[in-house]
Parts: sequence; structure tokens; C-alpha cells
Amino acid sequence: MQAEPWPHADWLRPGWHVPGVGALMTTRHGGVSQGPFQSLNLRDGLGDDPLAVRQNKALLQAAIGAQPVFLNQVHGTQVVRLFETDGAHDAPVHTADASVTTEPGVACTAQVADCLPVLFAAPNARAVGAAHAGWRGLALGVLEATLASVCSLAQCKPSEVQVWLGACIGPRRFEVGADVLDAFGASTTAGDTALFVRHAPGKWLANLPQLARERLCAAGVQAISGGDWCTVEESSRFFSFRRDRVTGRMAAAIWIERRGGA
Repeated sequence: MQAEPWPHADWLRPGWHVPGVGALMTTRHGGVSQGPFQSLNLRDGLGDDPLAVRQNKALLQAAIGAQPVFLNQVHGTQVVRLFETDGAHDAPVHTADASVTTEPGVACTAQVADCLPVLFAAPNARAVGAAHAGWRGLALGVLEATLASVCSLAQCKPSEVQVWLGACIGPRRFEVGADVLDAFGASTTAGDTALFVRHAPGKWLANLPQLARERLCAAGVQAISGGDWCTVEESSRFFSFRRDRVTGRMAAAIWIERRGGA
């Protein structure tokens, strides 16, 4: 199978620049998968051809010049520290929803198809991290846990960390029930807010990027960017589980570049 030309211009990149740090989010373009997984599906176990997924992962690694380490994501708050050995072919897969590292050439990676990927970069490339933030993990504190781990490794303050929000289900498409409002301590009887807008009886539209921004700000982060894309609305560009059900997964990745660049 022949891969599409690498559509680097189509991928998402943080607007900030942290010397020594590389970061991006893939779209659905650039791989070899077929059918509903077309074409850069980066997750096994969804019904895609395993050989295609393996080739897609190799293409991603070649494009970024670092070893992506994928997690078994469970919508929790566990943060794992990655080392160079975690990139080995036979390395065990960590069950966690966030990763951090100080190792050059190891990419912390979050796989998504509507959930919010969040990337963290400490100053001077002292540490980086990536978090998978669906509403459950977000409400439980996965972003605060990732931020704390990055700050601990880098010996820096939250106000010094750059944070970028990738593409996720947008505020016009994320219909939720009262359980989601309860998880964030929001009233189901109050009027519309920047976080929740009443949509139908017992249903609201939730603003996932804004929920993340508010929690990050409360944790002391001052530099937050991104979060401007809707995976559901841009069907030609993004995978979306809520829209298609049977679909692939994209990846947001961040890494410390090896000396001489990635």
C-alpha cells in the first residue's frame, strides 16, 4: 500500500515555540488505511488492518524524528513517566491517560477521535507531557495531574508551562446529560453559561476546550492556546467517534528534540 504524500501543512501545530521541543497533532490524512479508517489511523483493535496501523505508526515516527509511545487510555488520571526503553518494540503498554518525559527522542502521545488532547511544554525543554482528556478524565483532574508531573520534573511553576489544546468535539456538537454537569459541579437549573448551553430537555451542549481552559487557569497556567477545531464538523479532516462510530484515531504528540534537531 502506498501512503499519501505527507500533508504536513494539514497537521495541527501549536502556535507557541519552545526551543528544543517538537509538537503536533495528526489529522486523518497521510497513511495507508482503507475504508472508515482512511487513512492515518494510529490505533490497533478497531477493526483496521494491523499491518496498516503498524505502517501508519512507522510513518508518524519517521515524520517527527522521535519514538511515539502510545498508552492504553481508560479515561482516568494516571500519569506515567516515559523513558527511552518505553519506545522499544517489546515494551509493555502503560495503562494511563497521560505521560511525561525528560528523555530526548521519546514522544508523549495522546490518541483521540473527539476527546481533547492537551500538550505541555516546560521552559528550556526540561520536560514535556501529553494528556488524553475526555470529560470524565477532565472532571477527575487528569490535566492538573499532568501539569504537576511536568512541573515536578522541570522544577518550574505552572505559570512557566506552555499548554496547547488540540482538536476535539466542539461546543456546537457535544451534547451531554445532567451527569456531566454534575461531574463539573454545574447547576442543571441555572441559565446558559460559557461551559454549558441548554439544548433539549435533559440535554446541554458542553464546551470541552473551555472546561479545560478554566481548570488549567485555576491550576496556575497562564499560556494556553489552541482548541479551535471541531472533529465532528470537519469530516474530511478529522476522525470522529461520535459522528461515525467506526473510525480511526489521530494522535497529538510532543517530544524533546535530540541535539541537532528532530
